[in-house]
Amino acid sequence: MTKNIIRNTKNTLTRQKIKPSRGLGQNFLIDKTALKKIVRTADLKPSDIVLEIGPGTGILTQELIKRVKKVIAIEKDQKMAKVLKKGFSGFKNLEVISADILRIKNLKLTKEYKVVANLPYYITSPVIRKFLEHGVPPKLMVLMVQKEVAQRICAKPPKMNLLAVSVQFYGKPEIIDYISKQSFWPQPKVDSAILKISDIKKPRISADLFFKIARAGFSQPRKQLTNNLTKGLELNKEKILSWFLKNRINPKQRAENFFIKNWVALTKTFKAH
Repeated sequence: MTKNIIRNTKNTLTRQKIKPSRGLGQNFLIDKTALKKIVRTADLKPSDIVLEIGPGTGILTQELIKRVKKVIAIEKDQKMAKVLKKGFSGFKNLEVISADILRIKNLKLTKEYKVVANLPYYITSPVIRKFLEHGVPPKLMVLMVQKEVAQRICAKPPKMNLLAVSVQFYGKPEIIDYISKQSFWPQPKVDSAILKISDIKKPRISADLFFKIARAGFSQPRKQLTNNLTKGLELNKEKILSWFLKNRINPKQRAENFFIKNWVALTKTFKAH
C-alpha cells in the first residue's frame, strides 16, 4: 500500500512537472497506517467542517472529504493547489484556497470546526499559535509535527518550557503516536508525531498579561523565578515575594517546575504597583 502511495504521488508530481520543495517543507505522508491514525484521532463526523493546511497532493484530503461535510484545504504552493483542484474537481465539499495560512487575516470560520494537517515543520509553532489565539478557535486540532516539538509541547514539570505553556494555556495537548521518518517522501531527517490538542477554550483571564508574566519567568530558565520576575516585570523583590506568598509558591522555584495553574494564579493576583 505504501509503495502504491509513493508511486501515485511521484506520478502526480511528474505529470505536473513539480518537484518537492525543501523551502516549503514538502514531505508527503506515504504511510497508510499513519494516515488511518490521524483520521481516527480526528473523530470525524458527517457534520464536521475541517480545515487542512498544506494538503500537497491530497493524500490526507481524500480521506477527509469522504467523511465530513466540508474540507477547506489551504495550500501555499500554487502549482500544488492547481493539482489538488483538478484531482478533486468532482467533490463539491472541498474548497481549495491557494494562500499562505500565516498571511490569511480574514479567514471566516464557524464555531464548530477542526484543524487536521500534516504540517510543514517550519510553520508548526506559528500555526498552532494562530488558531489557539483565534477569535473562533477550533474544536480540535490533530497535527503531524516534528517529534521533538510534540514532546516539548506536551512537557510537564520539571521540564516545562514556554512553548508548552503557550499551548497548554489554551488546550490539552497529547501525543497519540510517533511516526517514523520513513513514513514520508522525500524522507525528512527527523521522526514525527501525531499531536492532538483538545479541550480548546478561550481564556478567562488576560492572555497578554499571562504571557507577559510567563515570558519574564522563562527569560533565564536556570535562574529562580523571583529573580526573573523582579527583572522582567520591573518590580522590587519584596513585592514579588509577597505575591508568591499570597499564592503559596516557593520563591526558589524555577519556571520549569511551574504548572499552568501556577501561572494562572499569578496572573489573577498580579498588581503592577
